[in-house]
Amino acid sequence: QVQLVESGGGLVQAGGSLRLSCAASGRTASTYAMGWFRPAPGKEREFVATISRSGGTTYYADSVKGRFTISRDNAKNTVYLRMNSLKPEDTAVYYCASAPYNSLSNNVYKYWGQGTQVTVSS
Repeated sequence: QVQLVESGGGLVQAGGSLRLSCAASGRTASTYAMGWFRPAPGKEREFVATISRSGGTTYYADSVKGRFTISRDNAKNTVYLRMNSLKPEDTAVYYCASAPYNSLSNNVYKYWGQGTQVTVSS
């Protein structure tokens, strides 16, 4: 069992930055790949970014590539999502999740956090 708690969301103007955190408890986060997702029209949860267990491999959705950076600190059991150059269309609840391996599909992720709201004003 893994418990995930997101934090760091808030209200920011377009062009601004935020850093989301996802703290894991229970089985150590280093045993899992981690991902970030957000709701999208027609989808329950849209893939945003994922990072491998070691942190050596990352993947991003095309919509955030070059603006968002996923990282992890296994000593702290925490995963981060640095979001730069935010746009109003990035407004969403952001969820972190853990999976046995890197995947762009939310069906692979077993444990989910409760989400943190990000609102980008124009």
